[in-house]
Amino acid sequence: MSEREPGTSRPKPLQRAFAVPVRAMNRFRGTTGEVPDGANRRRTASAVVDCGVYVAGKRLAGYFTPDEALREACSHEDGFVWLGLHEPGEEEMTEIAQTYGLHELAVEDAVKAEQRPKLENFGTVHFLVMRTARYVPHHEITETSQVVETGQMMIFVGEQFVITVRHGDASELGSVRADLETARAALLEQGPWAVAYAVTDRVVDHYITVADQVEADLDIIEEGVFSRGAGSPIQAIYQMKRELVEFRRAVVPLQRPLATLVALVPKRIGKYFRDVQDHLTRTVEQVSSFDDLLNSILQARLAQVSVDQNNDMRKIAAWAGIATVWTAAAGVYGMNFKHMPELKWLYSYPAWWAISLLASYLLYRAFRRNGWL
Repeated sequence: MSEREPGTSRPKPLQRAFAVPVRAMNRFRGTTGEVPDGANRRRTASAVVDCGVYVAGKRLAGYFTPDEALREACSHEDGFVWLGLHEPGEEEMTEIAQTYGLHELAVEDAVKAEQRPKLENFGTVHFLVMRTARYVPHHEITETSQVVETGQMMIFVGEQFVITVRHGDASELGSVRADLETARAALLEQGPWAVAYAVTDRVVDHYITVADQVEADLDIIEEGVFSRGAGSPIQAIYQMKRELVEFRRAVVPLQRPLATLVALVPKRIGKYFRDVQDHLTRTVEQVSSFDDLLNSILQARLAQVSVDQNNDMRKIAAWAGIATVWTAAAGVYGMNFKHMPELKWLYSYPAWWAISLLASYLLYRAFRRNGWL
């Protein structure tokens, strides 16, 4: 690899590439290897998104199949291949594995995409597995969707190739490739590990974005719980706890593989991986604090429900006490005794109303003063 100092600019958004076969892209590609909107992906089952050959940080002109790209890269001392795949099938992945010398166990993991974050070494080929995350805006959520959607990103790094395998819609790589080819060519000169860094950095940056947006949701839930209104429903709190569990499974296990990578990669790239490691550590701490906060919110909400139930019972008891005055008065004068002196009094009926109303008012004032009403 070249020892030139890498660039420092950050990736810029760009539309993601569609998965079309490499040969079919000749009529549609631009200089960055991206495929514009179209129906090509529907006409093929190929998982190849892009296949580029890079020499001294520059992409060679022309378009290559995976085997042609590897032969071309091996003909240059500082050349390498970046092959991008999206949800490859077993047959296609097996063909690529035979061409690039990938281990069968890693190929199986790349197809099934059900792995925890890990780093494995198969001779000269390193295999990194990460889980991607994407925050789903509330207006896109349905009954079957989630607040945080997760997928998987796998990276095969060899001496003269890097293969990225993406499952799910999170962490698209079209913009990463375009940025490396244009604004960060000096970094791309460092070879396959530079691509591995850029992809890892994109995945971790998405972790930070998801964490910030989840934090905003937690602030809304917390505000609802402690407001004077009805408060956030317990179902929403439990839903957020479940989403955080899934998010933690993506973020926390990546710490050990990334720490191993920092010691494994060349020194020129190592400092960039350390920066990614710092971002990951920040996200892990943030997610851990979310879990503690949600537990506190849930306990507060349950306590509030208990208090609300007690308040309701006191209100019912207070109104029942006031109603007892009228029930008692009606019960006494409904016994139909002949010798009740006040029955023949001219003002007995108005007096009955006045006494009942006064007693009810005094009870109402007493209950209000004690916080029952």
